[in-house]
Amino acid sequence: MDISVVIFTIFGIAAVTAGFVMDGGNPTALFGGAAAVIVFGGTFGAVALSFPLDVLKRVPKIFKVIFNPRKASLVDLILYFKDVSYKTRKNGLLSLEGEISNDPNLDPFIKKGLQLVVDGVDPQAVRDILELELESTSERHKQGASVFESAGGYGPTMGIIGTVMGMVHILGSLTDTASLGGKIGSAFLATLYGIGSANLLWLPLGNRLKQQDEKEVKEKTLIIEAILYIQEGINPNTIAEKLKGFLNKQELAKYEGMDGKAEL
Repeated sequence: MDISVVIFTIFGIAAVTAGFVMDGGNPTALFGGAAAVIVFGGTFGAVALSFPLDVLKRVPKIFKVIFNPRKASLVDLILYFKDVSYKTRKNGLLSLEGEISNDPNLDPFIKKGLQLVVDGVDPQAVRDILELELESTSERHKQGASVFESAGGYGPTMGIIGTVMGMVHILGSLTDTASLGGKIGSAFLATLYGIGSANLLWLPLGNRLKQQDEKEVKEKTLIIEAILYIQEGINPNTIAEKLKGFLNKQELAKYEGMDGKAEL
């Protein structure tokens, strides 16, 4: 579980609340049931109306992706495929069958690609099949991100609606001037909830999903290229050099260190 999601969410909310208290505010004044119902209920309704039911049903899985992101390492993948390429050059492509069956923890995407190679599928067809699966996965991730981005767009609007509704109620009872200040403050809570939820929850979560999608696309693109290189029978060291283009400076330094140890 990626605990940083919880930590930074709490940190953001706590920082805003702390600033309010430091300015002399009472934290209990930030709680308003009516404002919460209008903003969060209205946002939920608007988002649900914006997307088909099959997308909304995937929201629980989307949260799982946020809290449990993929742990794959590009460095480990390159070292893995370099080792596999050595085995296939020595024992032939059919030896991949054992690689597939002997590792129950093998990534399903890698397993599918290697199985296509073992089955003798044409390299272009292998690329097309794997790239289509990658595009489908990425599209699902983008739909998930758009759900949160949509909530981030509707939230502030619902906040304004809640505030206007509160002001309408206040203007209808101006005779009770003693409680006027408190009522106005409660009305503006809806705006606070709308803007706060959008910028502290929905938009950051949508952006996080986008970042995770970009990372997975890069990872699976590396896998596709590696599998095709192995199918072509390219030298293992050449494969590693080609795949190193996917690494940033930190990952490259890590790879050089781990690859050096592996050769000793």
